[in-house]
Amino acid sequence: MPRLLADTAPLRIGAFRRLWWGLGISNLGTQLTTVAVGLQVYAITASTLAVGILGIFALVPLVVLGLYGGALVDQFDRRRVALSASTVLFVVTGLLALQAWLSLESVWLLYVLVALQSAASAVNNPARSAIIPRLVPITQLAAANALQTLAWNVALTLGPLLGAVLVAWQGFGVAYTLDLLLFTASLYALWRLPDIPPEPAGEGENVAAKPRVVGWRSVFEGLRYLGTRPNLRMTFLLDLSAMILAMPRVLFPAVGVVLIGGGETTTGMLTAAIAVGAVLASTLSGGLAGVRAQGKVIVAAIAVFALAVIGFGVVLLLVGRTSPDDVVVWALVAAFVLLAVAGAADSISSIFRQTILQAATPDAMRGRLQGVFVVVVAGGPRLGDLMVGAEASWFGEGWAAVVGGVLCLVVITVLALTQRRFLAYDGARPTA
Repeated sequence: MPRLLADTAPLRIGAFRRLWWGLGISNLGTQLTTVAVGLQVYAITASTLAVGILGIFALVPLVVLGLYGGALVDQFDRRRVALSASTVLFVVTGLLALQAWLSLESVWLLYVLVALQSAASAVNNPARSAIIPRLVPITQLAAANALQTLAWNVALTLGPLLGAVLVAWQGFGVAYTLDLLLFTASLYALWRLPDIPPEPAGEGENVAAKPRVVGWRSVFEGLRYLGTRPNLRMTFLLDLSAMILAMPRVLFPAVGVVLIGGGETTTGMLTAAIAVGAVLASTLSGGLAGVRAQGKVIVAAIAVFALAVIGFGVVLLLVGRTSPDDVVVWALVAAFVLLAVAGAADSISSIFRQTILQAATPDAMRGRLQGVFVVVVAGGPRLGDLMVGAEASWFGEGWAAVVGGVLCLVVITVLALTQRRFLAYDGARPTA
């Protein structure tokens, strides 16, 4: 049984243990606030469009500054970069709480605060991810990333529920204030870290040693480096294949109304199913820590993800668009299980993609490539919403899931056959 459960060896390292607990607790508050802001915008405007615009204000700074933030991480002490960005996040969260307690009810103020929050996160996230390989040995990176994924998905599962309950029970001010208190755990963990200055450029990799530059020139240098490293590039291409072609979350509202029934409750259950699968996979990840054929595992995990989405689509086709008065229980159970499998497969893929990115990237480039990772993770699913949503309007929800899953299988097969070096990737001897 101990071999089945998550490998907790990295938690014996004091700095990593504090960071894991601190980020896990603060991420719970972050997810709480994400739900609370959306609910507050809707309470002020009674407009779903206004809530959708909130997503644009969050996405644009994250995409633009994700790349630039990664460049900053490669130029300056990573602890200080993360601590500075986290301090900005703390102040913005405090302003969210203040506007709620003062009942300002300004949707534009919320848009601005969310944009500032997203911009700070675009710097904070690459810094935190680039810190991990400096805290744990390479042999424990997969285990450390499994623990990070577990904490993230627990927050993703419980945070929205806690946020909705607090808003309904005590109001927006209490919800934001709780996030403010939880965020102090992250600040404390980062403050306790030792200084983590970037290592000299070129160490451990054929990267020319040159004076460090700050700005977009540094960003483009990172992108050029990524273009010359097929294994690192494949981690992004495979993830984008899954998220753009086969992520089915945009279908869930229609599934709850016209297919399985149950309305918002069914939509919430299907959304939670993906997170539940991810939590289970991370919890039972003990056997993954020693895996060396990490490229093959990523391809296999994404293939399972695609097959599960195809199965979900088949369930929808069997049910049909009948707009049932009651929940079609067998279909809900089948859909929940299949989406949980998809979430578990995506979690395993994420663990090893992050491990390869951290292990095979020289320290001088880690921040910039983690910035690219942030952009891919943020932008891929949103492009997927557009892609799968368009397919649903053309073919219907069931066929959209089936077609998306099949396309994902085709693309990852082509990528794997044309990039056999990735299939031969050995976690014990990481190469970019």
